Amino acid sequence: MIRSCATAVIAAMVAAPSAVLAQFPVRNFDVFAAPAAMARREAARAELGVQIRTAIARTKNAGTWGVMVVSLTGKDTLFGTNADRLLLPASTMKLYTAALALEHFGPNGRFETQLSRTGTLRTDGTLDGDLVLRGAGDPTLGGPAPRNDGPSPIARLARSVADAGITQVNGALVGDATGFADGKVPDGWRRRYLHASYAARVSALSFNENQIMVLVHPEAGKAAVHFRPAVSGIDVVNTVRVVAGSRGARIQVLQDSAIGRIRITGWIGAMSRERDYKLVVENPELFALGALRSALIAEGIKVNGPMRVGASNEAATLVTTLASPPMTELVAEMNGESNNHFAELLFRNVGRMYGDGGTAEASNSLLRDFLQAKAQVEREAVFAADGSGLSTLDRVTPRSMVHLLDYAKQASWGTVLENSLPVAGKTETLARRMRRTIAAGNLRAKTGTTNDVTSLGGYVTAANGEELAFALIYNGRSRWIARDAIDKIGVTLAGFSR
Repeated sequence: MIRSCATAVIAAMVAAPSAVLAQFPVRNFDVFAAPAAMARREAARAELGVQIRTAIARTKNAGTWGVMVVSLTGKDTLFGTNADRLLLPASTMKLYTAALALEHFGPNGRFETQLSRTGTLRTDGTLDGDLVLRGAGDPTLGGPAPRNDGPSPIARLARSVADAGITQVNGALVGDATGFADGKVPDGWRRRYLHASYAARVSALSFNENQIMVLVHPEAGKAAVHFRPAVSGIDVVNTVRVVAGSRGARIQVLQDSAIGRIRITGWIGAMSRERDYKLVVENPELFALGALRSALIAEGIKVNGPMRVGASNEAATLVTTLASPPMTELVAEMNGESNNHFAELLFRNVGRMYGDGGTAEASNSLLRDFLQAKAQVEREAVFAADGSGLSTLDRVTPRSMVHLLDYAKQASWGTVLENSLPVAGKTETLARRMRRTIAAGNLRAKTGTTNDVTSLGGYVTAANGEELAFALIYNGRSRWIARDAIDKIGVTLAGFSR
């Protein structure tokens, strides 16, 4: 009887390993092993539990832990506590966004920004019509060239306009951001985040991760202002005074979100160095157009009309398209440096292409559908108000994260996701963690950190060669102690053997 039950379980595992993890949260697959060997393996698992509990107890019950560790090799659960508790994930939410985007678009998927024209193009190169820039949620638009090789994406668009024979634009530059529904600030983002670069606005027509550097320096008795990256046509009110004999400065940069105007006030010394101020732009579509305008002028193209935001004309003539880097590179940038802007645009793009109007709600529904169908995750086990994990409304269970990691190992894009994760003691957000330990160069995981969350989810190879997947989530105010505890658990898992 025991032999037939074990055989059925092993057959079920081969057919559907993720389902087995759900059905049998703790399994002993040593039913045929010698009693002494079974005892040693059970003792090893029990000791692992003691070490994990000791680590998480360092927060002294200040906050809530959710932990799940499984062996993908043995298909059994090594440890779990609050595995089905809904918790704030912070940036480990990017694991879900990455998997969703890779599942829908594939590793080679790209987003194509379109540049079209309306009206009539005369034989002398004059366009009696508009140039329309239609955003496709490309998170790299307006930034430097991919791998810093060649002209920037905006410069490439301007070159295409010149190649199309356009020398003068009498109409407007129009920015079309209708790919995403209104809602540049996801639900659950705290107001105090909104001036920080990690909480840039969400738009289908985004520019330079929707932030810009405002540069101010004294020049011929006046305060000169310019932008990096270069933009033109932006409404700037500059009342900065120049103070003779001073090297100091006190400058404030403000923006009117309703009309896109920037106000720069204060003073700068006549002997001051150039001062720079990073600004999260409220109207990224206008800044994308401003960058395009500047690039067109650099190409020798005269732009006579205004800049405005609006929908594309379906009868417009396509001038060119500009493809983003492939999904493999976008996911690597998102997970490696925990880039929230990339996460939000990848998340919304799934809703745009496969849902309803590029809303977070559509993307959340598609995420839950995907997890339920492919990773055997209950719909109620995940709720995503955004794609980055910055929202205070996001919730996931540790079990859902482990099931996702398990499914990724079987998916065609699984290596892309795994390779995008920082490596302990070596790269990106884990470069300074678990250094000079057995986890260094071995453990790969996505980090998550806010004032209320410390989390880590990923893979590690144990000392006996078993591949483990883990989800470690702490919600509470003792985040530095919790982070240290998580690192200790990571090292413990790397040293596990049974």
